[in-house]
Amino acid sequence: MSLKVLVVASEVSPYAKSGGLGDVTGSLPKALKARGVDVRVVFPKYRTIKENLLTSCEYLSSFNVTLDWRVQKADIYTIKSAEVPTYMIGNDYYFGRGGFYGYGDDNERFAFFCKASIEFLDYVDFVPDVIHCNDWQTGPISIYVKDMYSKLKIFSNIKTLYTIHNIQYQGIFTRDTLRMMDLNDGYFVNDKMEFYNMVNFMKAGLLYSDMITTVSETYAKEIQTAQYAYGLEGVLQCRSQYLRGIVNGIDYSVNNPATSTKIYKNYDVNSLEDKVLNKTGLQAELGLPVREDVPVLAIISRLVDQKGINLVLQAANELLYKDVQLVVLGTGDSHYENIFKDLSYRYPDKVSANILFDDTLAQKIYAGADIFLMPSLFEPCGLGQLFAMSYGTIPVARATGGIIDTVKCFDPETNEGTGILFNDYDCGGLMWGINEALNVYYDKEKWHTLMKNAISERFSWDRSAEKYIELYKEICGMN
Repeated sequence: MSLKVLVVASEVSPYAKSGGLGDVTGSLPKALKARGVDVRVVFPKYRTIKENLLTSCEYLSSFNVTLDWRVQKADIYTIKSAEVPTYMIGNDYYFGRGGFYGYGDDNERFAFFCKASIEFLDYVDFVPDVIHCNDWQTGPISIYVKDMYSKLKIFSNIKTLYTIHNIQYQGIFTRDTLRMMDLNDGYFVNDKMEFYNMVNFMKAGLLYSDMITTVSETYAKEIQTAQYAYGLEGVLQCRSQYLRGIVNGIDYSVNNPATSTKIYKNYDVNSLEDKVLNKTGLQAELGLPVREDVPVLAIISRLVDQKGINLVLQAANELLYKDVQLVVLGTGDSHYENIFKDLSYRYPDKVSANILFDDTLAQKIYAGADIFLMPSLFEPCGLGQLFAMSYGTIPVARATGGIIDTVKCFDPETNEGTGILFNDYDCGGLMWGINEALNVYYDKEKWHTLMKNAISERFSWDRSAEKYIELYKEICGMN
């Protein structure tokens, strides 16, 4: 009998994605299915999902979800063309909006989604062994399964696994959220959902799930400290025996310079000389001077403090005094967006600021850049450095979280390593890392070795999926 897993998330790529969460929930289920797991996926049916992704969308059924005095209809849809059986919970009142999060009723929207994600199982003839929850939006599922639905035979044996993708975002709401969730005041205590006189969705997931994972081994250690846990270090220390770190993977069928149809010129480890044609193609497309010899540095990121964008801007004048080009792709804080726009205006031959997100342009940048900047304050796993290395582009990154677990600092003496790591979270640390990378860049033989090391590194979902399967079996007593 095959293991049955339901993956529940607020984002699933390619349908709904704002960051790494969508990448993971889009890729991990495929790897699980390839290993014989009967896996299904469910996420909200947002209005912003592109129509071309929904051409095989089929309505299945509807049912009512109760939240205190509220009764809202949940529509069940399936995407028939999806590689893994994929369901969406539809409700235009909650999800027919212009974005995923940031609304005053996010507590109600995702409490509805959590309840609907459990109750819809009655309508799709699927009883999972494990519900795999992801981030704060799905935290209450663990409480519901353990307490509210445990008396129903269909749910009595279901286990839950909860994955932290970024502990900074916890889903913190006012006390009256409990009543709306149909939970009594007994849950408003320190060893349940209460958090500094508020209600914390992530805390529910951490305390009530059978197992907790996060997206790298180093981050699993970091979030047990006050520096990284955003107030939840005590909870994680208490549940440390149930906490595991499993590094994310990436889909190499998509992020492969040898086969990608989105880049200017295909290449692989044996034809790295063709990578320069992606550089010149990128320069021409973005209106930068077309020069094979100039090092191109890239940032593909949310433009927020966590990603160390402030360090880049503090170092900007010193960096741009050098003979380099800087390509930026991403959106985020308007303050940062405007500074990058200003830099591109002041340094038109050196800076290309692309304040948007475009997956095709992202792949062109990964293929065309020489150096990928990732000076993060913290980084649960990080996917950018994995994408960059898959294209032979060298990460210059701060040694934190998943970066420590995935990037090996290059040693010019032994020619071993896949990137440049720096420790100090300041402008000097970043510039040290950039200067180290540029020193290697101008030694063409060593640079070619470093590129070869990076493009040969592999972080596929194969190893990670096996580790998740081991955990699923462990919490179900199948080992």
